[in-house]
Amino acid sequence: MQTVVWWTSSAVLVVAAGFDLRTWRVPNWLTIPFVIAGIAVQINTGGLSGAGRSMAGISVACLLFGIPCLIGAMGLGDLKLAAGVGAWIGPAQFLTASVFTALAGGVFAVGWALWHGSLGANLDSAGDLVTPWRARPSGSETIRERTATRAIPYAPAIALGTLLSFLAR
Repeated sequence: MQTVVWWTSSAVLVVAAGFDLRTWRVPNWLTIPFVIAGIAVQINTGGLSGAGRSMAGISVACLLFGIPCLIGAMGLGDLKLAAGVGAWIGPAQFLTASVFTALAGGVFAVGWALWHGSLGANLDSAGDLVTPWRARPSGSETIRERTATRAIPYAPAIALGTLLSFLAR
């Protein structure tokens, strides 16, 4: 079972990371079948407990990645990709993967900002995400507009974090 999860997840995550780097999108034709296949494989190998593990993994992914998505820090494609990962690996390993993903995302974000000479602006955007109530001059950009201009493709971080979670087991 672990081999099927490893190879399938690796293949999908590498493709998703490539698409995200090239197009700034994670396509539905990749993420939706990934979620459905994860549920199906878990049901096939674990019956009802496998279905429960898969649904719990999706739930944890939606909780951890849904909040950043709601505040504009992440796109829906990243959320759907994370849900697919959760469907395949379950909640316990997903927590490990999300820690590695956050670390990889932080490193990628700093590298991306340094590469593009926008570290200060990116730090301001990060501050705006955690303090949205701060007063802004009238007519200024919304939080979504400010962060979208300084966004990074996050699927590579999800891919690296998930693959590292397999090595940590």
